[in-house]
Amino acid sequence: MYNHQPEGYVCPFCGFVAGETTKFNNVNDWVYRSDDVSAFIAPGTWPNNRGHVIVIPNKHYENIYDISETALAEVYKVVKTIAIAIRSTYDCDGITIRQHNEPAGDQDLWHFHVHVFPRYVGDELHHTGRIFIDAEERAPYAKKLRDYLKTAP
Repeated sequence: MYNHQPEGYVCPFCGFVAGETTKFNNVNDWVYRSDDVSAFIAPGTWPNNRGHVIVIPNKHYENIYDISETALAEVYKVVKTIAIAIRSTYDCDGITIRQHNEPAGDQDLWHFHVHVFPRYVGDELHHTGRIFIDAEERAPYAKKLRDYLKTAP
């Protein structure tokens, strides 16, 4: 309906779900995988909110307007699980969940995705710029979440 993905777009999230590794993501970033939904530590993050997670449907949907009700429900079930895992393992003070649609809504990858951020008092999330962290820095966050999810009720 309201689509902006360019003709011939090669979706990095679809490639990642299919097993492709890039300079931005590798297999160690995954914290959750099912047939329908995946979640991974984001390489692009904010300085005071490292270890934030991106949750995606494994099937390609560009945005909120395209995603099926069933897929949306499955994504948000995982968002809740990841929010609880982050809150339980990062010693953070809260959680922010963000989902962007269209260029004016700050969407910059054309695959529906939800960000789950750890929040800390005074962290200035909305006033700092995005940075990229390497695989070594992402690894401890992913391990914490995978370990928690293995034992979560």
